[in-house]
Amino acid sequence: MLLLALSGCSGAGPARAADTPLVLTTFTVLADIARNVAGEHLQVESITKVGAEIHGYEPTPGDIRKAAEADLIVDNGLNLELWFDRFVSELTVPHVVVSEGVEVIDISEDAYAGKPNPHAWMSPNNVARYVDNMVAAFANLDPANADAFRANAEAYKAELRKVHDELVSALAAVPPTQRALVTCEGAFSYLARDAGLTERYIWAVNAEQQATPQQVASTIAFVRDNRVPAVFCESTVSDSAMRQVVAATGTRFGGVLYVDSLSEPGGPVPTYLDLIRHDTRTIIAGLTGAAE
Repeated sequence: MLLLALSGCSGAGPARAADTPLVLTTFTVLADIARNVAGEHLQVESITKVGAEIHGYEPTPGDIRKAAEADLIVDNGLNLELWFDRFVSELTVPHVVVSEGVEVIDISEDAYAGKPNPHAWMSPNNVARYVDNMVAAFANLDPANADAFRANAEAYKAELRKVHDELVSALAAVPPTQRALVTCEGAFSYLARDAGLTERYIWAVNAEQQATPQQVASTIAFVRDNRVPAVFCESTVSDSAMRQVVAATGTRFGGVLYVDSLSEPGGPVPTYLDLIRHDTRTIIAGLTGAAE
């Protein structure tokens, strides 16, 4: 399959400077983080495009060809990119899993119970670990620029700490009984842990296409019982199920959160820092009532 894909795909990939190593990531969030570490010394590209739903992505022959031409492949791990694992296993390209060393939270219910929650990048603290893993891999790939990678990483991790501190500080104003983060997908376990929030979601993983009546009813009961001030939904899925929760409980729809993909450069979340700042500020505004 790999040989057919490589031989059958025509057209050249994006041009890059001679001798500049190519780092290929599985989705746009990782690509942006990697670019902040790499600076000008590496060319970083993402397999998936802006707005793509990464859980059920199907690689194209062009994706496979690009992977074979890369000098390093970077993925999230934690079962996120099962669609890509079988192709990576056939390549001789070096490979790094950037979630290595993260304290994993398991999914607690549904068909995915007991499996790791893959959305570790939704914690700025975890992304600091991602950055350290990238530094080690990039330094191994390009030793001459190892000091630059480390300097870039330290500056980027300082920005990550600011986002974390802003979230924790702002949520101190929310009554403890109302510190709940209710979303469509269970993508915020790590962020909720960082911020001292109770997480609740309609479905565990976006591989599920529709919410069941039981899932919606359970979420409605949770929101009512805990007087949750606001609920949220992710940009890559329909918010119709969460709108049912809003209609049944009278809570507010707090806004759209971004998880699996960045936006186009002119959009609301063109970088990971924009994404995590947007999400934390949307959550803060919803739970504190500032969104009214």
